[in-house]
Amino acid sequence: MGETRQPHLNGAYYGPSIPPPPRKSYHRPGRGGGGGCCCNPFSCCCSCLMNCICTCVFQILCTILVILGVVVFVLWLIFRPNAVKFYATNASLTEFSLEGNNTLRYNLALNLTIRNPNKRIGIYYDRIEAEALYEGQRFGWDNLQTFYQGHKSTNNLTAEFSGTHVVPLGAKEMSNYNGDRTSGVYDIDVKLKLRVRLKFWIVKSARWKPKIECDLKIPLTSNGTAPQAFESKRCDFDWR
Repeated sequence: MGETRQPHLNGAYYGPSIPPPPRKSYHRPGRGGGGGCCCNPFSCCCSCLMNCICTCVFQILCTILVILGVVVFVLWLIFRPNAVKFYATNASLTEFSLEGNNTLRYNLALNLTIRNPNKRIGIYYDRIEAEALYEGQRFGWDNLQTFYQGHKSTNNLTAEFSGTHVVPLGAKEMSNYNGDRTSGVYDIDVKLKLRVRLKFWIVKSARWKPKIECDLKIPLTSNGTAPQAFESKRCDFDWR
């Protein structure tokens, strides 16, 4: 038999190719391939632990908010707070004249009635400041006596304004003043600035600063007579 000749090999023999090494995989929570929590060796913190802490804090905050809401609702059911009612019941205006240099001479007394309709809430009036305005300009003020108002009770106050004050009035305001002087009835605003505290049983609240505004039409009394009687009016109450 003839000899089998090997093919001529030109150059070096390299052999079969070497496969690349397998990639390392890291299991992450929430994905396939296992439910454990493994930290990335190149990271300083574990995201699984942070997620657990955030979830716990969120659940605690939600629980606290729910408890506070229930407590506030229960207290509202117990006390059923109602707005205090303010009335301007009577007014006596014996002088209201504008002199030279826009100087207003005035003499006004206003009777106020305050009604607390609440059964379980008392009110401390720590400050009551009354101011009188004409055409948006303040001309008089008075500090009233402070007091405590019990449950379902009514109190009467008197604000007195007397003296002179410079009231700058424009052309429109002077026209309104001349009209009021002709009719004998003046549009006067009286505002009350309060500082109050509420009392629930033996617990006292923080101070509130509500505002009361009374838009009044007050007749001028001259020589014991007035063009018309004063009409009682409920004032606007604003807790803000």
